[in-house]
Amino acid sequence: MSRVVVIGDGSWGTAVAVLLNKKGEKVKLWGAFKDNVENINKCRENKRFLPGIAIPPEIIVTNDAETAAQRADYAVFAVPSHFMRGVCGLFRNIIGSDVICVSLSKGIENKSLKRMTEVIGEELSSDKISVLSGPSHAEEVSKKMPTTVVSVSKNRQIAEDAQKLFHTDFFRVYSGCDVLGVELSGALKNVIAIAAGICDSLGFGDNSKAALMTRGLAEIARLGVEMGAKRETFFGLAGMGDLITTCVSKYGRNFKLGNKIGLGKTLAEIQAESPMIAEGVKTSLSAVELSSSYSVEMPICAEVYRVLYEDKSPDEAVKDLMSRNIKPENF
Repeated sequence: MSRVVVIGDGSWGTAVAVLLNKKGEKVKLWGAFKDNVENINKCRENKRFLPGIAIPPEIIVTNDAETAAQRADYAVFAVPSHFMRGVCGLFRNIIGSDVICVSLSKGIENKSLKRMTEVIGEELSSDKISVLSGPSHAEEVSKKMPTTVVSVSKNRQIAEDAQKLFHTDFFRVYSGCDVLGVELSGALKNVIAIAAGICDSLGFGDNSKAALMTRGLAEIARLGVEMGAKRETFFGLAGMGDLITTCVSKYGRNFKLGNKIGLGKTLAEIQAESPMIAEGVKTSLSAVELSSSYSVEMPICAEVYRVLYEDKSPDEAVKDLMSRNIKPENF
């Protein structure tokens, strides 16, 4: 039995805490918002982020960082990417150097352009870090629907340790070592999912969605390979698998946000309606900067950025994408 602290009481953090508890691990769930922690402890249900799923009484839910991380063997980070550095700071002097850290977060820090493992490593002075990623909506995992993901780390043993921790008869975990490719896939597919939501709201069909996903994956892979990732990673669970799920699922936050954008709502209006965070909004900023830094064309990500931050109309964005100069497919 391992002692695990899950840092972040959103839908994914809650689902993972329940999964690990059912495996027999000793789990604590930390939340940043005291009122939500109190409601969870009162109702034994996360009504704000994962309604309808019972949280077993064995899971200790707390707002206190020291209580949460005390004697932990694993620290699982399930917080939005733009809060990661600040949250890590709260645990900097609490999580020991022997603790294995697992990142579930999918984003790229704005300005620094650092991935989540880099942020965790800097803030906690740790090199025992893995990433768990793939097509894995919290709503489905919490209902024990068959799900398959990948655990990766620069240290193969760390990747395999995390693999064994999470693997169950309904949650299958593969292992690997391409951290860069997996993290880029997980972050950038959210930007493409916003475009997919816009696509649907404009009344386009299957042809359009298929083209968008295929070309979206092409530009993600193009950037990743230029940065040093393995090309095959982008056609695996963390790449193609997660992209498909995020672009077609009714649970997708980024898809939903894009859908509302296409229907005429502003970004500010959408964000005011729901506490759920669509990672692709901030990641689009980082995507544009990475595209420029590595001189890699990422036209879909660029148009999503312009729609979100420069008030470009979705119709005009589609027109500009479709009227670009013709070129070979694998350019």
